[in-house]
Amino acid sequence: MTIAITGASGQLGRLVADQLLTTVDPAEIVLLTRDPAKLADYAERGADVRAADFSKPDELVDAFAGVERVLLISTDAVGARVEGHLAAIDAAVKAGVRHMAYTSVSGPTADNPAGVVADHAATEDALRESGLAWTMLRNNLYADMQVDSVAQAAATGQLVTNTGDGGAAYVTRADCAAVAAGVLTGEGHEGKAYDVTGPHAYTAADLAELATQKSGKPVEVVQVDDEAYTAGLVSAGLPDFIAPLLTSFGTATRLGKLATVTDVVEQVGGRKPTPLSALV
Repeated sequence: MTIAITGASGQLGRLVADQLLTTVDPAEIVLLTRDPAKLADYAERGADVRAADFSKPDELVDAFAGVERVLLISTDAVGARVEGHLAAIDAAVKAGVRHMAYTSVSGPTADNPAGVVADHAATEDALRESGLAWTMLRNNLYADMQVDSVAQAAATGQLVTNTGDGGAAYVTRADCAAVAAGVLTGEGHEGKAYDVTGPHAYTAADLAELATQKSGKPVEVVQVDDEAYTAGLVSAGLPDFIAPLLTSFGTATRLGKLATVTDVVEQVGGRKPTPLSALV
């Protein structure tokens, strides 16, 4: 059985490749990337590294040749990635791929204000309609990306947030990779949508407590509205198009869209999920 990973030179792609290489014959692993040179170390380990650019759909069919299962890792071009995702799905169908897993987001429904929902919902719809067997990996927010926020709160004594009393079940990239590897190498995952989460939904108060433990000094939670939060991010130097996106995750958290905790990491990924507190 040949398994392919798109975007394999990214952080998540490398983690999945590393896990697969511990259990799968390297010759059965196909790593797709726009720049094969970035994966030279994996080629040396025996993996089949192939060039694949979603903006060049005519070349994608050859990239998927001989592959049975694919992990389609969503690209980072928020708002402009659906076309590439659809090109990958179409090429996979033409190449004879049987099963595709896709890295989506928690709660990709119209009532979820997170700015990435539209892209993921459109890709999920296309995958369901493609005729391929599918698995949706609805990854919660990355715990890895919260470490700096906690550290900053520890340094300043304030955690400024727009999340209200809502919680998010932050999950590590490594745990997401374990679930993806479990789906790619296991059976019975077709037609399933998995909420991939950490073991606990952290509120702002929880994050402030982690920051307090880190600094040894009290950390205050400062709740602001969405407009003020976006303005603060822009003032801190974030680009105008990134700040509203980050704000939207806070809005989604406040509305309870990211609070669900599941045992998917353990049941599908075969490992205990890592709490954010362990990273901090």
